[in-house]
Amino acid sequence: MKFQPQALTPYVSARHYFGSEQRRHRERARLSLVQLAGIVNSSKSALARVETAELMPPPDLPARLDAAFGTDEYFHGLYQLAKREAHPDQYRRYMDFEARAEVMEDVATHVVPGMLQSEAYARAFFGYVPGITPEEIEERVQARLGRQERLRSASAARYWAILDEAVLHRPVGGPAVMHGQLESLLTRIDTPHTKVQVLPFRHGGYALMEGPVTLLRLPGRQVVAYEEGRKSGHLLEDPEEVNQRWALYDALRAYALSPEDSASLIRQVMEGYEPCESESS
Repeated sequence: MKFQPQALTPYVSARHYFGSEQRRHRERARLSLVQLAGIVNSSKSALARVETAELMPPPDLPARLDAAFGTDEYFHGLYQLAKREAHPDQYRRYMDFEARAEVMEDVATHVVPGMLQSEAYARAFFGYVPGITPEEIEERVQARLGRQERLRSASAARYWAILDEAVLHRPVGGPAVMHGQLESLLTRIDTPHTKVQVLPFRHGGYALMEGPVTLLRLPGRQVVAYEEGRKSGHLLEDPEEVNQRWALYDALRAYALSPEDSASLIRQVMEGYEPCESESS
């Protein structure tokens, strides 16, 4: 029986349109899924699921499609729209602010902030959501990895994070995942664009400990804050409210360990997550 490709619905969402455009360009170039997979270093099944909008495009796929089809930044632009659809409406508005931010500062009270999460950590984190499907997990992971492009772009924002020490000790995903996550943190702890500090247990309580907070400074001195809750977040755009939280953040930074001392503590905690070596025969 001759294979019949699944019918597409390009105008349902930006993600569906991305998939339909991938197929249109592929067919115009007379390429099979297998041939395109070889060109863009992907798998046939992944590309097929992208075309039918079952899978959120991985962050590195748009640039590879643009290179394969000679479409400049066409797929890059479609991806910028599609990746926002993995989030609630208010969070999409926050992401619009995040994309323009010159300064980004996080307080992480329970888990590693999204901008610093490894792929394995993010996948484990979303896996704890009740009733979530594997497809939904993959979609959210790819959207999160896509957000991290903001720290690698030519116009990278200045990023600073304060992590409660509890973040290091909570074994999200198990020892191997945590070891890899903490190893990844060390690469971000003190770079020209990123700084990470740990607030040690000995400091005790603090004003922002009720939940994660992200602070953004945009061009024109506009400031925005996003406070995450258990099921939803709260976007703050009133300058007075945002600056109140920024003052608390600056005070908290004074009590956090320096990046160098934070790195030492992270390495110490990593020892408890060392992968078990297989017994020699």
